[in-house]
Parts: sequence; structure tokens; C-alpha cells
Amino acid sequence: MEVESILKILVLVIGFYMSWNIGANDVSNAMGTSVGSGALTLRRAVILAAILEFSGAFFVGSNVSETMQRGLIDTDMFLTEPMILILGMSGALMGTSLWLQIASYCGWPVSTTHAIVGAIIGFGLTIGGVEAIQWEEVTSILASWVLSPVISAIFSYIIFSVLQKKILYAINPAGAAVKLLPYLSMVVFAVFTLSLIFNGLENVNVALSFPQAVLIAISIGFLAFGATYFLVRKKAKSPLFQTATTHSPQSVVSLDKAIKHLQRVHANTVEGPHEKVSNIINEVKTLSAKLRKETSFSERTSEYKTVENMFVYLQILSACFVAFAHGANDVANAIGPVAAVLDIIKNGAISDVATVPSWLLAFGGLGIVVGLATWGWRVIETIGKKITELTPTRGFCAEFGAATTILLASKCGLPISTTHCLVGAVLGVGLARGIRALNLGMIKDIVLSWIITIPASAIMSILVFYGLKTLFSYMNVL
Repeated sequence: MEVESILKILVLVIGFYMSWNIGANDVSNAMGTSVGSGALTLRRAVILAAILEFSGAFFVGSNVSETMQRGLIDTDMFLTEPMILILGMSGALMGTSLWLQIASYCGWPVSTTHAIVGAIIGFGLTIGGVEAIQWEEVTSILASWVLSPVISAIFSYIIFSVLQKKILYAINPAGAAVKLLPYLSMVVFAVFTLSLIFNGLENVNVALSFPQAVLIAISIGFLAFGATYFLVRKKAKSPLFQTATTHSPQSVVSLDKAIKHLQRVHANTVEGPHEKVSNIINEVKTLSAKLRKETSFSERTSEYKTVENMFVYLQILSACFVAFAHGANDVANAIGPVAAVLDIIKNGAISDVATVPSWLLAFGGLGIVVGLATWGWRVIETIGKKITELTPTRGFCAEFGAATTILLASKCGLPISTTHCLVGAVLGVGLARGIRALNLGMIKDIVLSWIITIPASAIMSILVFYGLKTLFSYMNVL
């Protein structure tokens, strides 16, 4: 078999393995909140994500990719030795894949971009030393470690806090939800349309100015308002959605919490204060029992279930947008290094850009679908269940907060990580309910996995590169 054929088979196998790992780790983030909240079953989430990710990658994915991802290393050093670049990029892809598989096995949601960066840095340091690395680009990528989760957490915290105040803590939660849902749908559709235009459709040959994009987004937002208003209008006539004349069920919950706090005070006081606190506890218990009857507590609390069911559709919609945009914007870029290597093999020289053929996009999309279907459940479980308890309202706020962050950061030119945005958004929703609502042990593991992603990928990349170099030297190719 010719050397060129061996190299092509090798890089395609590594590329498929890389795509498989992206599906198992990176893609799983988009559907994690929907599964954790119960909006989608794992099976349906996998099917939906597979369709949307593949569609985004194949139909509106990038058809041109930078040969060296984001200009991280100086390519001039390889002009006379393109074979070293081929083995180096293959080693980088393989090193990234190995680290992603380890992270997926442990259920850690890590950034594919950061893993690739670490792998290419490791290869570049090995061949050209410190001077070969474009450190300004590396610094901006490292900044995304902080920017992505923090900004996303702030957005999701604010969004969920507003929903709590305006809907969940309202006297009539179901009625409040019916009034606010049309406006909420309008904002959601407008924001996601903008996000799709600037992230998922940026590679389509359609030139849109920012004012034109905003006008399209606003128009779709108004259409969503009208459709949602029409759908919820009939429900608004139901007695469950009418303005309540009794107290909110939340008042009963608050009184029950007050009793627990008073009982702690009672246990730590003596004599006079001890007796006074005891009397207060009895009065509050009596008041709680009275309000429980007046509010028909067991029946009224079912309103919260109704509200959560109404948000299921918004959460599924938000998950679909994130998955499609991710497929269009990130998945094709992961196939870029494979296209670059194939281009070098074909032409025997290094070019500035390498065209990504449609069959390669489909090839990568297939690998992503297989990875998502076979190992995606591990990271989905972490995002959806192991950081904080999620419901459709909380899951929607997390998805919407992440998507808003991605939109604003992309427009401002800030480096961000989709994975870090989603994890940060889930943290923000959890913080809105108090620090006790978070699984601090799992958060510590995730942060540590982020920190070691670049060095781990770099080390694995170097080891694979030297392994391939030794193998091809033995074959008298080098």
C-alpha cells in the first residue's frame, strides 16, 4: 500500500475517533439540561441532538478552515517538511481524542476547543520551542475559562430570579405564566434568531448587516408572540388560570421554613426566651395550618406542575437552537484539521486554507451521532443531574442564559467556550436557589478537569506524535 493511502486512512480513522469523542462530550452539553429537568427522555434527546447537530454541521457548516487552528503555531517551520506537520496534526487530533474519552468516561464536560489548543501547543513546543507558539492567541483562549462560565452564570441567575419573582412566587403562578409567556416567547425567539444568524449561519453566502439581522429577529419575535398568545388564550379561561382570591401557597412554605428556624432558636435558649420562642412557634404553627386550609394547599401547589409543563416547550426549543448552532459553528471546525492534512497529502505542500468537502462534513457528523448515542449519557447526566436539581423552568433559564452569553460574546469578539457557558449557566440557576442547592464536590471535579485539559492534551499529543514519527521512520518514510 502506498504511503499516501496509509496516511489518508490513518487521518480519517483519527478524524472519526475525534468526531466520536466530540459527540460523547461536547454535544452532550446541549441536551443535558433538558434530560435533567425531565423535559426530554435520554432517548429522545439523543435523537433530537443527533438530527440538529448533523444538520447544522452538514448544511450550514464551514466550508473553509484555517490550516493551523486559530494560528496557534508558526507554519513556516514546516515548509520544507510537510510530513512532520501531517504527523503533528494527526498526533494533536489523537491526543485530543484520548483526553476527551477520559473526560467523557468520568462524566466531565470539558471544552473541545481547549483540548485541541493544548494538543497543538504540545506539538508546536516539541518541534519549534517557545518561539513557535502564538502566545497572544493562547492568552485570549485561556481568558475564556473565566469569561464563559461567569457571564453565563450571571445571565441565568438574573433570568431565573425574575421568573421566581414574577411567576413561581406569584399569588397565582399559572395565571402569571399565561400573561408572561407571550412576551417571554418573543424575547426568546428574537435572541435565538440573532444567535443563529451570527453563529450558525455565518458561513452561508448570505450577507446580512446587523440592522437587517435585528429586524429579522424582531419580526420573528412578534410572530412568536402572536402564536403563543393564541395558544394560551384558551387556557386563560380555565379557573386554574384565573386571579386567585386566596393566599399564595408560597406563604405556607415560608411559614414552614420559619418554624424550622424558630425551632433551632428554641433549642439554643433557656428560661424566659425559651418559653417565649415556644409560644411563638405554637402561634406560627396555628397560622400555617389555617393558611393551608384557606389556600387549599394540596390543590394549589399543582399549579407549579402546570407552570413547569408550560416551560417544557420553551426548554426543548432552546436546546434545539443551541444544538443546531453548535453543529454549524463548532463541529465543522473540528473536521478542519483533517481537511488540512488531506490537503497537504494531496498537494504535497502547505496552503493557507483547506476546503472542507461535503462528504467529510457528513463523515464527521456521522461520528458525532455515534459518539452521542453510545457515550453521550455520561456527560448528559453530569450537566442535568449532578450539579444541581433541574426543572423545566430552571433548565430553560440555563439554556437561555448560555445562548445569550454566546450571542453577546460572539458579537463583541470575546473568546468563549460553549461547554463552559452551559456549565456556568447551570451553576447560576443553582445559586439563585442558594449555595446548598449546588453539588460542590462535582463542581470542584469539573473545574479541575478544565485546568488540566490543556496540559493533558499537550502531553498526549507529544506522545502520539513521537509514536507516529518512530513508526514512519521505521517504514523509511521520514
